[in-house]
Amino acid sequence: MALSKRGVLVLIAAAIVVLLAGWRALSHPRPSATVVDYPRLAPGVIMRDVTFHSQALQRDMQYRAFLPENPGKQKLAVVYLLHGGGGTFRDWSNYSNVAQFAAGERMLVMPQGDYSYYTNFALRPQERYEDYIVNDLPGDVEARFPARTDRGGRAIVGNSMGGFGAVKLALRHPEKYGFVGALSAAIDVSRRPFSWKRLSQSRAYREMFGPDGSDSRRNNDPFVLVRTADSPNTPYLYMTCGRQESLLAPNREFSALLTRYHIRHEFHEVPGGHDWNQWNTQLPALFESLRSSSATSAVFNTTSSH
Repeated sequence: MALSKRGVLVLIAAAIVVLLAGWRALSHPRPSATVVDYPRLAPGVIMRDVTFHSQALQRDMQYRAFLPENPGKQKLAVVYLLHGGGGTFRDWSNYSNVAQFAAGERMLVMPQGDYSYYTNFALRPQERYEDYIVNDLPGDVEARFPARTDRGGRAIVGNSMGGFGAVKLALRHPEKYGFVGALSAAIDVSRRPFSWKRLSQSRAYREMFGPDGSDSRRNNDPFVLVRTADSPNTPYLYMTCGRQESLLAPNREFSALLTRYHIRHEFHEVPGGHDWNQWNTQLPALFESLRSSSATSAVFNTTSSH
């Protein structure tokens, strides 16, 4: 039976409601009644889960911290670890062996980032995830733990969505971080055009970054930010991407752009796909680069430079 014009309009309206509900669920996932949480710990490392009030987001947010059991008298350098899309603040501790790198004079902080790309939303001004990560989070960490407060004592690392966030935030706030790590970064996300085939995703990107071609898009595009970066003062970038990933091409392009603009970095094409098995194997090399890069020499006892 053919639908009337009114029936077609009702179906379209219903579809829009479903899409909106799905987007809101991605943006603010409700806590599951049963949270599966099996953190991988390491000898000499303790774990702390923290809930604090974010002024930028006007709600409580959570993060997980790994820190040395006996940190000594010196304050700790902090590595902020950003999770990927659909993840939570538990991901790094549950799916990787990162706890072993919270040792000596270093702690790890893993914040909840929702589905935000760690961005101040262009079309939803109340969703200020960039301000939350850059200002509120370190403010709480540094008040609660014996954490360094200077640029040389902060690094930011992420995978997938978190890799984009780490690179973008460091380029927008180079005074905040001395080192950036990006594993399989969704580096081109703010350049992706609207697509009817991916309507829900395109709508989400528009809410975050603004319409295609807008200033807000450009202001959150790492490819644009590199062109105006102050090269000597830009944090050192460590990037990897799996050879079986669709993100390999844009990561290659971004690395070439960093070279062109004389931004200190290294980029490694590695075996594997877009998953924790691949990312977990890259952590030793990433933290070795963190230790040895001249960008963080004051904190991580570097003796060599890239």
